[in-house]
Amino acid sequence: MKFSCSKDTLSDAVSTVQRAVSNNSTVPILSGILLETTDNGIKLTGYDLQTGIEAFIDADVKEKGSVVVLSKFFGDLVKKLPDEMVDIETDANFSLKVSCANSKFKINGLDSEPFPKIPVIDNADSKLVVSQKILKDMINHTNFAVSKDAARRVLTGSNITSDGHIMSIVSVDGFRMAVNRADMGQDFPVINYIVPGKTLSEIAKILSDEEDSEIVIYMSSQHLLFDMGDVRIISRLIDGDFINVDSIISKNPTSVVVCDCKAVLAACDRAALIIMNTEKSQSPVQLHSDGNDIIVSAKTENGIMDEPIDAEIEGSSFDIDFNVKFLLDALKNVTSEKIRIEFSGNQGPCLIKPVEGEEFIYLILPVRR
Repeated sequence: MKFSCSKDTLSDAVSTVQRAVSNNSTVPILSGILLETTDNGIKLTGYDLQTGIEAFIDADVKEKGSVVVLSKFFGDLVKKLPDEMVDIETDANFSLKVSCANSKFKINGLDSEPFPKIPVIDNADSKLVVSQKILKDMINHTNFAVSKDAARRVLTGSNITSDGHIMSIVSVDGFRMAVNRADMGQDFPVINYIVPGKTLSEIAKILSDEEDSEIVIYMSSQHLLFDMGDVRIISRLIDGDFINVDSIISKNPTSVVVCDCKAVLAACDRAALIIMNTEKSQSPVQLHSDGNDIIVSAKTENGIMDEPIDAEIEGSSFDIDFNVKFLLDALKNVTSEKIRIEFSGNQGPCLIKPVEGEEFIYLILPVRR
């Protein structure tokens, strides 16, 4: 294999595919990046047997071929090369000669033959087209609530569904739930998939913020392929039945509060200062009412905080403890100025929603006293 390409282009592609490279694999080749020639340039691939990322770059290919290079070392090397064209050539022993301006290296590579093949989705008719910005926002507004408990494998992913009109992403970790919805118009496919949270997190880092950028998602029974043109990400799906959202959302709250989101967020942020800077960093933040205001309170050995916030309150009074981090995670992802907070008694979960509609729903379980 022999080719030339831009240093910046190569570095960006390496950084992209590294997101799918296994850092702790017992199989050495999974710690590498596959470089191979195409008709128009070079394809780089990272694959950890669950998530695969392919990046395509333009290059002047003089000889076809393929090789595997150690991901971290190769990535660090390319980043430190001069901002010039890079020439790469391999020999029969899978060594790479890397030349850039006056810098010349010879590094060891691996035979590409044992590198696992990324699954191919042949059914081009089973696909959907989504705005990259919409998908990125939906992932970022829900991914924080994905469970990290491997014993509950279904909850280590997010449930992506559509009823043919509204697309939803739901994440649950057993203590909280995050739901984000977007109107996709008419004739949108009906779908129901559980995608690993790690995969979605990496996809969100690559997706564009441009309003007119689109991503094509190809679907099969076991995999989803996210195609952005010069970058493709394929993910194995998680088998199982996800939690039914409607079954855990109370339809009859005992108290309803309408207030300014930024005001509650700022008060909880201040409460976190008292709570986090203490040996008992799991001390809760209290939300309670005096009839006219919702009051954010915290009490630790560092001090006491009480901050009333103007609110419209309906229903019975409440006095509930919550994990302040969970509240902050939810409030930071709210996309409206006013929020509706619903309480179901002093032992039930609270819901944070927009005043109108259900574009987002955040559910948080209370801390029991």
